[in-house]
Amino acid sequence: MSTKILSCTTLEEKLVWYGLILSYPAYVFGAMYIVGSLIGWLIFSVYLLRRFVDVKNQNAPVPVLVWLWVLGMLCMEFSLVQGHLDYNLGLAKTIKSTIGWAKGWALLAVFVGLGAMLPLKREIIPRACCVIGLHTLVFTVVSLLAFLSGIPGEIYISPLKVVGGPGPEYFELKLFGINPETGFPRWQYFAPWAPAIGLQSCMLLILCLQEKDITWKCLGVFGALTMCLLSQSRAGWVIFFTILPIVFVLSRLHDPKILFALAVAFVVVALPGQALIEQLQEIYQKIKESRPDSTRVRSGLANLAVQRWANEAPIWGHGIVEPGPKYVERMMIGTHHSWYGLLFVKGMVGTLSLAIPLFVTAIFLIIRAQRSKDARVGLGIVVVLTVYSFFENLEILAYLYWPALLWLGASLKVRMDEENFDTDCLTTKEVMI
Repeated sequence: MSTKILSCTTLEEKLVWYGLILSYPAYVFGAMYIVGSLIGWLIFSVYLLRRFVDVKNQNAPVPVLVWLWVLGMLCMEFSLVQGHLDYNLGLAKTIKSTIGWAKGWALLAVFVGLGAMLPLKREIIPRACCVIGLHTLVFTVVSLLAFLSGIPGEIYISPLKVVGGPGPEYFELKLFGINPETGFPRWQYFAPWAPAIGLQSCMLLILCLQEKDITWKCLGVFGALTMCLLSQSRAGWVIFFTILPIVFVLSRLHDPKILFALAVAFVVVALPGQALIEQLQEIYQKIKESRPDSTRVRSGLANLAVQRWANEAPIWGHGIVEPGPKYVERMMIGTHHSWYGLLFVKGMVGTLSLAIPLFVTAIFLIIRAQRSKDARVGLGIVVVLTVYSFFENLEILAYLYWPALLWLGASLKVRMDEENFDTDCLTTKEVMI
């Protein structure tokens, strides 16, 4: 296996490298949430210090889309403060929620901005993600042996939980969990819950495919696949196996053959009409019925969030999540869905603060992806973020998928060496998006 790109020449590169390859050791000590939440601000501080000391250092201008992300996340904070003021939640809760914003929504802008501004060797990110894939395979073997030996999956909750966080599950070392609906083991790896690692597996797939060494690439992709399958996340399974075809089509809309194929597919789908729609609805219903309790809770939380947003706080939201009634298992209203959560907590202002940067970035990358392989990777990341926003709260998991945000920011830079990239030169031997 090649070690050519393992040399990190700057402190920022070392922070990215070790922040990734030490994911499992950090998880063992219950520090994964702390590391993921702080590393972005630490790298940003180093970057600002370097700019301050080296005034002659000339960096490329920050892309306009990065400023759009920064503005959007600042609007998140503004709507949060306004929601606290509207409901008289007090200074203490406002400060606590602002800290939560800094560890959540703010990280989207911080990492996207760092990806665009840092002179980072991006080859470091795929290699580090492949190392995570290798560690995942080792962890899987160890945890599987523990399950077969009858060892409990829950090991301990780290004392680091005293620093505060969304919940104790963020500081827990768990080899595996048990799905209460099936009784079979379910793996969440270093995420707080299993569906979250489904999101991470999709991001790792995209990034590991950018690795140039075939051995490392296989280890990374196989690790991501193992992570996805054992998470038993329905959304993760669907996205993992459809993300590459989706990006392939979206990045070749200029190709008449692709447009003709889409037209034919539309006709084939449209001809059966109502019968096909009913069949698709039946398949969708069976997927929901595979985990009826989860589906019921998610549906109930969605209805509560929308009703209370529309009736009580349509502009600025409620400021914080609130416990739900018994029929949603006391789950917090505003969780399990980014858009319902934004409507409930931050109102229409907060919802648009994410929708606008995400939509504009998607359009920009779709256009650039017609000629740029670099933009295709960023487009894949945006597709995963967009789809998963309907199943998870993106902000609360930013500490996990931050390397994808770094790559996304880098893909927003227009690289002159890719302006004339031939989209047909991507052969089957080059297994990249």
